[in-house]
Amino acid sequence: MYLEKLSLTDFRSYAQVDLSLEPGVTVLVGSNGIGKTNLMEAIGYLATLTSHRVSTDAPLLRFGAERAMIRAKLVRGEQSTVLELEINVGRANRGRINRSNPVRARDLLGICQMVLFAPEDLALVKGDPSSRRRFLDELLVSLMPRHAATRSDYDRVLKQRNALLKSARAGKFSTGHEATLDVWDQHMARAGAELLHARLELVDRLQPHLKNAYAQLTDGSKEATAVYRSTLQDSLDDDGGTSRPADSRPADEAAPAEDLRLLSVEQLTDRYIQAFAAARRKELERGISLVGPHRDELELVLGSAPAKGYASHGETWSMCLSLRLASYYVMLDDARTGGSPPILILDDVFAELDVQRRRKLAAIVSGAEQVLVTAAVEDDIPAELTGRRVKVIPGGIDEQENR
Repeated sequence: MYLEKLSLTDFRSYAQVDLSLEPGVTVLVGSNGIGKTNLMEAIGYLATLTSHRVSTDAPLLRFGAERAMIRAKLVRGEQSTVLELEINVGRANRGRINRSNPVRARDLLGICQMVLFAPEDLALVKGDPSSRRRFLDELLVSLMPRHAATRSDYDRVLKQRNALLKSARAGKFSTGHEATLDVWDQHMARAGAELLHARLELVDRLQPHLKNAYAQLTDGSKEATAVYRSTLQDSLDDDGGTSRPADSRPADEAAPAEDLRLLSVEQLTDRYIQAFAAARRKELERGISLVGPHRDELELVLGSAPAKGYASHGETWSMCLSLRLASYYVMLDDARTGGSPPILILDDVFAELDVQRRRKLAAIVSGAEQVLVTAAVEDDIPAELTGRRVKVIPGGIDEQENR
């Protein structure tokens, strides 16, 4: 898959801009603050319905505008698809596919396959667990768009359940509320089990690619791994194993830790219901849900130590890049069974890397169907990454220097 045309209206700094692209490598060169990242952000938003820079849609609209439009023409083999996405503040975003009737923005998910590298990716290692959960969920939705509904259902139930727990903490909890909480426990257990099951499968798919990508980018002296830490596992372990089926163990022997990866969605649902019951007193005291995928962690490990707090700056960058490359390789696995190879976007990444890592990254990505790169100066781009150069100027593209 590659992006042939991108058109933006009232998106970020652009009143209107049109960009023609082609397969292979395209480098967009321009001074810092000129709007290169805005172009890449628009592609990323079209693919994921989220921005890698901000958490709300309002900053995506040009100041004073009521809406923003992203239009793109994607080509896959002999087939082309035109996507349109209208971004609104205060009302639902809408999309169109091949100029059809308007659809939910969520219906566009999965059509534009994309992996974006950006300086903000340092948060994948240095940031709090929410950054790593978001990484997993965005990739999950790109691979299987139906999980957008899974995540939405979970967030909705979590919000309702937390509101009920908060009212209990304020002393407004009655026996009637407890029955309502039992109902929300059932809903949250099911939605949480589906999300957890999907995340665990995804981490298993990422694991070998993460290891290989880190080895490709470095001297191979350390191995990169990712370990999913579930609050469900912690809850079951804290419960002393009583929530797991009994066996013939001696009474004084601790129950072995249960491998959540081996459980079905139905089994995980049962475990969550047990965990909610065990945690209820603490949750009522604190007024918040303490168990569930919203509190899980993806622990990144280099060698035998956690990457967060122990990795050097170069190692941190290599780990972040390896996570994105692992995402790319997982998407390629899907492409071999009917999916689409993703567009690769490297937004101002090479300026952050030493010469050796620049060359290694360039060698890895140069074979992709389409690679879009931004840079403030062309000297930041390794010689190995040959291709078209596009000059970005205030408000648009310099067509005379588009070569």
